Amino acid sequence: MPVTAGERVRVVVPLLGGVPLFELAVPCEVFGCDRLDLTPRWYDLALCQDRAGSRRTPEGLLVEATEELTALESADLVVVAAGMSSQASPQLLDALRRAHRRGARIAAVCSGAFVLAEAGLLTGRTVTTHWLHADALRRAHPEVGVDETALYLDDGDILTSGGTAAGIDLCLHIVRQDFGAAVAAEVGRRMVVAPHREGDQTQYIPAPATPSAPAGLAPVLEWAMTRLHEPLTLRQLAQRAAMSPRTFGRQFTRQVGLTPLRWLNQQRLATARGLLETTDLTVDRIAERTGFATGALLRQHFRRALRTTPSAYRRTFGAGGHTP
Repeated sequence: MPVTAGERVRVVVPLLGGVPLFELAVPCEVFGCDRLDLTPRWYDLALCQDRAGSRRTPEGLLVEATEELTALESADLVVVAAGMSSQASPQLLDALRRAHRRGARIAAVCSGAFVLAEAGLLTGRTVTTHWLHADALRRAHPEVGVDETALYLDDGDILTSGGTAAGIDLCLHIVRQDFGAAVAAEVGRRMVVAPHREGDQTQYIPAPATPSAPAGLAPVLEWAMTRLHEPLTLRQLAQRAAMSPRTFGRQFTRQVGLTPLRWLNQQRLATARGLLETTDLTVDRIAERTGFATGALLRQHFRRALRTTPSAYRRTFGAGGHTP
């Protein structure tokens, strides 16, 4: 919600033990720097902790908060930087609950979602976190829906972000809510980051490896992997396995966990990603090599699976390779 004239938004960041420096620095940079040349009102940032003394980051720096947990009692926005629930004291969890009941927005950067879940603030919600931690969050808190593809998710009073740099996306989103798109865009320019990033975390998740399969299907998978450029059909794969198409489809789905068509598209996309990263082949040529036939069809599958385009993916991950 936009901030009205005369208001200052009080942002409080609890200092957890072992918090990575970058994830802690993101809210400090976005909300703590003086931006009064952009807007008459801005944020008032404070770090708080539940015990006296310094906290050491994994990088070896000592950080000390200036306020105690009582700072959360007056917070408009609480930002929990990356940290596992084991690093949050019962006092902090209780303070987060009270702040939320009072109406404060609660945001989590990266694995800070674990702390919010431990406080019971995510029950019945869909949230995001770093894709590396998504399965662990599901196991620890089955009452929470996890979407590891999103850069950030805004559920009104609860906001969560994906890994590391996605915390910047979330914080700029909050600035956009409070002070408008023009102010958020200018803050992004000063930080030399895009105010809106294309795509989501999906493009950063490593391409899946070819799943291991029982001996009966392994030769078929290996055969198909060498022929991804061909228009393979279910009937061809079934013939290779000496099965009827119906039996093969059922066996394949049970043993591999994907339908044959979905597995083929997954492997083709993985191969296309590798070619975009390591060669300067055109999108049309990569489409031919990976069985998508045309660049338009490759773009369609890329957009659907990775929420971005082949060209944008190459700009992000390409190594400037050369293919004669």
